Amino acid sequence: MSDFHRLGLGTYRNTDAADCRRAVETALETGYRHVDTAQMYDNEEHVGEGIANADVARDDVFLATKLDTGNLVADAVHETTAESLEKLGTEYLDLLYVHWPIETYDPDETLPALDELADAGTIRNVGLSNFTPELLDEAIEELDAPVFAHQVEMHPLLQQGDLHERAVADDHWLVAYCPVARGEVADVPELVEIGEKHDATPYQVSLAWLLAKENVAAIPKATSKAHIVENYGALDVELDDEDVARIDGITREERLVDFPAAPWNN
Repeated sequence: MSDFHRLGLGTYRNTDAADCRRAVETALETGYRHVDTAQMYDNEEHVGEGIANADVARDDVFLATKLDTGNLVADAVHETTAESLEKLGTEYLDLLYVHWPIETYDPDETLPALDELADAGTIRNVGLSNFTPELLDEAIEELDAPVFAHQVEMHPLLQQGDLHERAVADDHWLVAYCPVARGEVADVPELVEIGEKHDATPYQVSLAWLLAKENVAAIPKATSKAHIVENYGALDVELDDEDVARIDGITREERLVDFPAAPWNN
């Protein structure tokens, strides 16, 4: 099984075919080995082409995608996973998430279908995304396969303390999307000052803070080579305990991905 790399490439809203292919290829050749996409992103084919174009073996890439909210009844889980495999040009997925536990999501139907895909070897790992603590507990109870990862919005302005504690206690990965708060971390004084201390950008500091935490991974979206390389540089930023504690102490709380039907609003 491919190793899980804690810093991955996010591909949300990267729907231009050439840009998406180039970003994935550039990321893999920079050193990334974790690529994240979703049925909802409408770019799986381009992601697959980027992986094929890179001089990296498929088995060395940890590839994740997510089931769309309308594809969560059992038959649709199987059918659309097969479609994703074809688009991505692969025979298996390292990780398949339930993107959102809304619309057609039914734990009694969706989760057994994921178990079947795992038993068949079609997917190597089962993931959940955007679950509340209560829905997470329910899913863990229902699944036979272990939950490998739970993907949520997480950054210094939305620190997800409860979900992080659960990830550590249950020993699954908490995968942070929007890990630089869509650029807002550039204006957070604590991150700017810590960045100056380490000769790093606020974006690198935000990523380094996430990666300093137990059981946390991050998947920053980037399309340009400069941003892809900049984000990868976060792996070389070594925050000390004082830095981490200072960021932990930020009290602002800003959720960027929110809508009335989101699980935490119901």
